[in-house]
Amino acid sequence: MSISHSVTLPSQFSVNAKQEICPEAEKITLLIDKSRSFKHLSKIHGFIIRHGFERDPSLNFKLQRAYASLGRVKDALALFNRTSNPNVYFYSSIIHGHAINGLYDDALCLYVKMLTESVEPNEFTMSSVIKVCTLESGKAIHGHAVKFGYEANDYVRATLVGVYARCGEFVAAHRLLNRINGRNWVATTALISGYAACGDIDKARIMFDMMEERDIASWNVMIDGYAKHGKPNEALILFRQMLKSGMKPNEATLVAALSACGQVGALESGKWIHSYLSSTALENVQIATALIDMYSKSGSLEDAKKVFDGIKLKDIVAYNTMIGGYSLHGQGKDALRLFSKMCSIGLHPTDITFIAVLSACAHSGFVSEARAIFDSMKDEYEIEPKVEHYGCMVNLLGRAGQLDEAYDLVVNMSIDPDHVLWCTLLSACKLHKNTLLAEGITQLLLDHGHAGSGTFVLLSNIYASFGDWDGVARARNMMRQSGLHKEPGSSSIEVNNRVHEFLAGDLKHPRSKEIYLTLEKINEWLRDHSYIPQTDAALHDTGDMEKKRSLEVHSERLALAFGLLSTKQGSRIKIIKNLRVCEDCHGVFKLVSKITGRNIVMRDRNRFHHFVDGLCSCGDYW
Repeated sequence: MSISHSVTLPSQFSVNAKQEICPEAEKITLLIDKSRSFKHLSKIHGFIIRHGFERDPSLNFKLQRAYASLGRVKDALALFNRTSNPNVYFYSSIIHGHAINGLYDDALCLYVKMLTESVEPNEFTMSSVIKVCTLESGKAIHGHAVKFGYEANDYVRATLVGVYARCGEFVAAHRLLNRINGRNWVATTALISGYAACGDIDKARIMFDMMEERDIASWNVMIDGYAKHGKPNEALILFRQMLKSGMKPNEATLVAALSACGQVGALESGKWIHSYLSSTALENVQIATALIDMYSKSGSLEDAKKVFDGIKLKDIVAYNTMIGGYSLHGQGKDALRLFSKMCSIGLHPTDITFIAVLSACAHSGFVSEARAIFDSMKDEYEIEPKVEHYGCMVNLLGRAGQLDEAYDLVVNMSIDPDHVLWCTLLSACKLHKNTLLAEGITQLLLDHGHAGSGTFVLLSNIYASFGDWDGVARARNMMRQSGLHKEPGSSSIEVNNRVHEFLAGDLKHPRSKEIYLTLEKINEWLRDHSYIPQTDAALHDTGDMEKKRSLEVHSERLALAFGLLSTKQGSRIKIIKNLRVCEDCHGVFKLVSKITGRNIVMRDRNRFHHFVDGLCSCGDYW
């Protein structure tokens, strides 16, 4: 997460320091400061022009800043370019405006132009331009800070800490931090952000815990760091600690917390955050989009759609997120309908849009529709397909049994396929039991050093489905020799705002005895309904009874048992699994939904499964 500490610039000044601001101009500056929309700001600008104030430098400065703050950088730059002899304040403002809108190269170019025009930067200029630097340019600007006498300024030092930390130069960052007088939240937060960005969450947390006092940016960086690096439970725990401390969350906090809720499927926690939001906050498209994402990933597509429908001015990100939600739930027709509507109103799809809509086609088996959309990327929208788009197509073609076409697509790609793409094709080989192609792909990945644990697990699964236990042993031996380990399956379920996580055969839960008794009850139901376990899903060379027992304690079964004994009869049970659900558990969940009359929702690695009255929304196509 980027750290946003606004640069304080003088609100009133003129090119000529002796020039006084007329009373009318003073009133207009107040209106500009209060403006929160482009429509309102453009009306004020029109008033300024009609009444002859367009040459007033203080008004132009205010307008320039306001346009940039609303993302209208071109309008801000047009005003700047019409300013005769812009001073350091104008330059600082326009550089800052480009920086906050992600136009980093342009910000640096304006800084260079400023020096060329012999305008000397101040501490505000330095802090703004440092934030957009790479390590190389950051070192150069650090030299400028020393030259102009601002390196000793604590705020400039704090931003220098940020650029060094962001680029992984932690020794230099700590050296600068130690030279800052007293406590400096900005600098310490920048260092925490750097550790988080580099994936060293433990060191980030150590720095966070060392802070005697924290501002909202410090909390945000740590919560977001957990959320972005696969530790959503820690993110939510810290979010609750922040609320207990009396710190009021802002937009960035809520977006990070909602992201964490979506990752673990903490629907109740996400709903609480939704209820916490004011109606004004919900008008913010970024927060609304985070809610759509959370609801979609937490199994409540209905709530996601309600939030989407409530957004007055939907941007491309909102559409992408909603299309992605439909895709995750296997609602391919709805995804295509929304994609068509988005294009018809003039919104230009992005590469993210195409990933979402192609994924929706893959989950629904829409082969011809996907081909047309994939071709339109380059032909109609001039978007070059990335490996993710090829991945969607390979997944679709592979599941549809068109392995030759999927293979040809991979080998004839205009870019190099990654190991994920090959593993997608390998997964299709498992589905259609094509051992020959699977062995060839595995060898190719081994030769290029791209074989991961998932590669060997898939190959092992293929051998196991044929009862080739020697092949299973070879695959596992290759995995051990490569120093890799199989990712353990885990499942989580939220009950009373608390997330409970289970591993296969888990005995650590406080209610473990009750859980296993409930599992026995489920097994009785299955026997009474003549259910035949799909022991092909068990990857061990053992008898059918041992295979059956190993399947009975899969993590999703434990989560299901806990859900049945911990929730009210008739209420929905929602489970999140980190891996693809096996065929046997999928069949068990269908039957349990029929026997109990429960709506059971499961999100596995690929998609959502809604089990109702003995059927699954995926149509057994996953």
